Amino acid sequence: MSEPAAGDQGEVLDRIENATLWITLNRPSIGNAVGPGHRAQIIELLAHANRSLAVRAVVITATGDAFCTGADLRAQLPPPALDAPPDAPARPAASTMRSVRAGAQRFIDAVLNCEKPVIAAVNGTAAGIGAHLAFACDLVLAAEEARFIEVFVRRGIVPDAGGMWLLPRLVGMQRAKELVFFGDALPARDAERLGLVNRVVPAAELPTAAREWAERLAAGPTTAIGLAKSLLNRSFESSWEVALRDEAAAVEINKGTHDAAEGITSFRERRAPEFRGW
Repeated sequence: MSEPAAGDQGEVLDRIENATLWITLNRPSIGNAVGPGHRAQIIELLAHANRSLAVRAVVITATGDAFCTGADLRAQLPPPALDAPPDAPARPAASTMRSVRAGAQRFIDAVLNCEKPVIAAVNGTAAGIGAHLAFACDLVLAAEEARFIEVFVRRGIVPDAGGMWLLPRLVGMQRAKELVFFGDALPARDAERLGLVNRVVPAAELPTAAREWAERLAAGPTTAIGLAKSLLNRSFESSWEVALRDEAAAVEINKGTHDAAEGITSFRERRAPEFRGW
């Protein structure tokens, strides 16, 4: 992806263009590693996308040669316990779990459950939480040079950020175990073959490909897409009866939208629909 404009020093850049919210990690000197503050910014941007009628699609990408090489470990210590007496342990029980729940897991959950469709435009290495950030997106475009790494095993730590839920659903259990147990780098073309990536394009074409897909999504029936996304995300856990009930509820909710009426009207009038996003 292109470098930020001169003088733009933000580490998480954002702009709205043609009904698309572009979120760009901008820490190229350290591989776009993310710390708590960066995660919080992106969570808030996605919350804004949920509330905003001006946003109908989201793209997450990065500057430089990497997409996101993982967590910024310099900023990963759990916050100190509140109101701790002098003899309290430095790391009381559940402090790490609490930190993971409120940090990495909340971050990925915000992407997975964003009410607008989210595209990852992966320009380079996506490792650790960076790989899971891409996998949580609805669609993944990758530059030919991109690669995905379940790097946790190299550091002797358990994978977090929802990856152990995401991976088996995307590639199956055996492939997921291979990626997690060995931590080998997976080139973009292999990731595409396994189903982790929708499409691989030359690096120079990645911004254009992301823009084209985002603008197609942004011109679509936003509420219907969001409801379909929610149904798909829950489909592996829902029983048949629950899935049908949820589907019927989604159809009922969507039926009252302008776009549903426009879809039927445009069909009857034999013209292209003009969806407005509500």
